[in-house]
Amino acid sequence: MKLNMEKLITRKEAAKLLGISIATLDEARNSGLISYIQYVPNGCVYFTDAGLQEYIAKSTHRAKPMEKKTTYRNVRNSK
Repeated sequence: MKLNMEKLITRKEAAKLLGISIATLDEARNSGLISYIQYVPNGCVYFTDAGLQEYIAKSTHRAKPMEKKTTYRNVRNSK
């Protein structure tokens, strides 16, 4: 049986790749938003590229269309 070993990403590397702080990454991990690998209790925590991609997908929201104004210019109050 051949294992497909994916490169493990450290907390520091993962936070940098995602553009978030390590504290935010830990919060996401503790709340179950991002999957991680930890071989022994209280040991080092690692992430995979697939896990980071999944987290990005969960955190991505569709843009909402802007409300259209009836006019393109702002009308000033007359004196």
